[in-house]
Amino acid sequence: LAFAKGLGVALGKPVVAAVALAALAASEPGRFLTLAAIDARRGQIYLQAFRDGQPMMAPDVLPVETAAARVAELHGGGEVVLVGSGAPMLEGLVAGALILPRAAPDPLAVARLAQAKPLTPARPLYLRAPDAKLPGGLDP
Repeated sequence: LAFAKGLGVALGKPVVAAVALAALAASEPGRFLTLAAIDARRGQIYLQAFRDGQPMMAPDVLPVETAAARVAELHGGGEVVLVGSGAPMLEGLVAGALILPRAAPDPLAVARLAQAKPLTPARPLYLRAPDAKLPGGLDP
């Protein structure tokens, strides 16, 4: 984000944030339940659900088991698309779900999201506490 902001200043262009999960979901547009999932490592998944392109939940980081329960809770029938690096971790939860282990969002989807957003300063979105510890094991 710091690099993008520096580039924006140098080029005189605004920098608009797009949440990676929303960008992944927007990469597979359609009228169905889309679950954007990124492998967060350590048995966790960054997850956000969208129906017809609208968010059904805020972005979250969840243990795989909790994410599986959330998927089952949100699925009310119909087509389901699981997109992102965490999609294969949720495979088999919904019969007939389309699994798209996309490593990154479609650049055109990111551009469409950025264009649709009001121009506000870009800020990072941290869903998990940092792994870094102060000397002595204290949290920062």
